Amino acid sequence: MRYLLYYWPEIQGRGEFIRLALEDAGADYVDVWRSPRGFSSPDKFPNTPGLKPLAFAPPFLVAGKQLIAQTPAILYFLGPRLRLAPKTKSGGLWVHQLQLTIADWLVEAHDTHHPIGSGLTYEQQQREAKRRAADFLAVRLPKYLAYFEGVLQRASGAYLLGKAPSYADLSLFQMVAGLRYAFPVAFGRLEKHYPRIIRVHDLAAARPRLAAYLASPRRIAFNRQGIFRHYPELDIPGKNSKKT
Repeated sequence: MRYLLYYWPEIQGRGEFIRLALEDAGADYVDVWRSPRGFSSPDKFPNTPGLKPLAFAPPFLVAGKQLIAQTPAILYFLGPRLRLAPKTKSGGLWVHQLQLTIADWLVEAHDTHHPIGSGLTYEQQQREAKRRAADFLAVRLPKYLAYFEGVLQRASGAYLLGKAPSYADLSLFQMVAGLRYAFPVAFGRLEKHYPRIIRVHDLAAARPRLAAYLASPRRIAFNRQGIFRHYPELDIPGKNSKKT
């Protein structure tokens, strides 16, 4: 099956978690708004016969006559089809739970630079952003890192599910990559305490298809339009930032 992915063409954002899974699996897909036909309008939904444009916002995936929105839901659908999730109900739900936790984590990373509202510029909420980023780095980030480090510690292998990688592992790779870009100083001090998470990142980056993607023009560079943004004034390690 050829998949059609619709997401903003100039940022990694939430769509990148889906791209990573598709690329790692060698799936046949089109990143529609980055294709030669390009991006026409943020209000233009897929014009495919039989589809109802009910998605709230990108990313959304077209698979045959199905339109699936929301990153965790898309990955839940793709996981077993791309061999990046167990086919059992319990296994699939466990990976889905992990992905939903990553989705929560991602929102908190975004809110370090836009704590008041997405409709305002960073400069319009910079004072609040400093407070939010300080709390994220000192309190919230260590909690997420400790959780996933604990899951990996209990697993029977190097990955979240054990010996086989899942789409949640690829998403964990993306979180590490994004945090290294956004908070090179603060996250640089933290990451040595979470070797299992960093190992997942390194194993994912070394997977042949993913490595080829990461080195290609298809991988959009991090920038100040995406979810992970680097503002030096926010990259200040919290006083209570430590392994918990």
